[in-house]
Amino acid sequence: MVGGAASSSCYASPLCTWFVAACMSVSHGGGDSRQAVSLKSTGRSRRSRRQLTKCLALSGSGSVQEALVTTSFGPCNHYNALSSLFGSNSVSLNRNQRRLNLAAASSGGGAMAVAMDMQKEAKVDNKPPTEQRRVVVTGMGVETSLGHDPDTFYENLLQGNSGISQIENFDCSAFPTRIAGEIKSFSTEGWVAPKLSKRMDKFMLYLLTAGKKALVDGGVTEEVMAEFDKAKCGVLIGSAMGGMKVFQDAIEAMKISYKKMNPFCVPFATTNMGSAMLALDLGWMGPNYSISTACATSNFCILNSANHIIKGEADVMLCGGSDSVIIPIGLGGFVACRALSQRNNDPTKASRPWDSNRDGFVMGEGAGVLLLEELEHAKKRGATIYAEFLGGSFTCDAYHMTEPRPDGAGVILCIERALADAGISKEQINYINAHATSTPAGDLKEYQALAHCFGQNPEIKVNSTKSMIGHLLGAAGAVEAVATVQAIRTGWVHPNINLESPDNGVDTNLLVGSEKERLDIKAALSNSFGFGGHNSSIIFAPYK
Repeated sequence: MVGGAASSSCYASPLCTWFVAACMSVSHGGGDSRQAVSLKSTGRSRRSRRQLTKCLALSGSGSVQEALVTTSFGPCNHYNALSSLFGSNSVSLNRNQRRLNLAAASSGGGAMAVAMDMQKEAKVDNKPPTEQRRVVVTGMGVETSLGHDPDTFYENLLQGNSGISQIENFDCSAFPTRIAGEIKSFSTEGWVAPKLSKRMDKFMLYLLTAGKKALVDGGVTEEVMAEFDKAKCGVLIGSAMGGMKVFQDAIEAMKISYKKMNPFCVPFATTNMGSAMLALDLGWMGPNYSISTACATSNFCILNSANHIIKGEADVMLCGGSDSVIIPIGLGGFVACRALSQRNNDPTKASRPWDSNRDGFVMGEGAGVLLLEELEHAKKRGATIYAEFLGGSFTCDAYHMTEPRPDGAGVILCIERALADAGISKEQINYINAHATSTPAGDLKEYQALAHCFGQNPEIKVNSTKSMIGHLLGAAGAVEAVATVQAIRTGWVHPNINLESPDNGVDTNLLVGSEKERLDIKAALSNSFGFGGHNSSIIFAPYK
């Protein structure tokens, strides 16, 4: 019995199976297979023979073929020892699957086919099918020029109020653009420790406060938090630009001496540190990292967070984006790109998606955070469910650094894949929160893609949150996701302001007008696109 158990233990592992199959190829294959094995490095061959000798010794079997055919399957002790050094079994399994495939190609023998069939059977036994977990939104937090909580923010949107104004944070009189969606009043009191508040970049401060507000909005009290499995709670809040003010200050200090530099300038400038600091504060030990895909950042973070929950790697995720670059280097950089509006004398009219008189986008700043939760986890704690996250997708235009593809193929493919991932038809989408930044090419190409996908739907309504708050860069998608969820909750979609002279070819029947409109939303799509050709679409729906 002992010899039989050891035998099954050895031959079931991918690593040992590979050794056995290689041995069989040498013993019974033709000259080509022997030559293929002999080409392996001497050191590797010695290690392989030593490993094979151990496996054969444990098996107590004089026949390799007999052992392969007759033994049952179980883990190999030698394989487990290796996997413990390098991570999960799944990673090693993929590597050894590749080895099996290479060996099969060189030997052409039946032994390898037997080994691969055994491995497939082991995979099926070890990973039974499971029902897909559903993801819901149970909390939201924002920091914007139109409000610091989701309700105030959305009420201002519904009223058509603009958050665009003259920049006050620094003297920008020498710049051709002097307006932005700047946050005029902001406090970290009660949210961030004073010492950290003085040292951190604003993008981190916006992230921390919006993240914690999302928890409060979601009813996550200390008592509720104590019941969470911290190993399955994660943070994925990205940034397109990171801590640019911290970095700029470090450059100025360096001009005097490196000794004048802030010792926190490196960690507080990196895009990942916002998520890391929030997780550190909360004690959350689940998935934690940052994604930076320019202005598509938030959607990438939201979809990846949902996937962590679906795969069972997390039960709760705080996700979204944050950016704050209304500083000289940020303003100057976008001015140099010739991307910004110069309508300085009438700031509230500057951001005008789909309007033929638009002259560029308006910078904004802030953060948006969603609290995503696995459905049963949310129900168990009695959480209020605002909406359900159905799915999404990403594509790359692979065309130009800043310009969209002329044919819109990348956006169309992204939308179609998002619908497939969500498991719904295009007819079920009746609200779209568009990326629509107020740039001449971008607005029109997105509109054409949307008309291609949804133009036959008489119920469809499209708007742009950026018409009122400007473009929040990496935070844009998250703030717009909050607006999308709020539209589902309230049954009202906000207006498009400044749409006075629509582009030729734009059917205004598809667009929300200058006043808020009542809409019973079946499913809602939110788009975000970024420099580099990054396209992203995510889909929400009422929870049923």
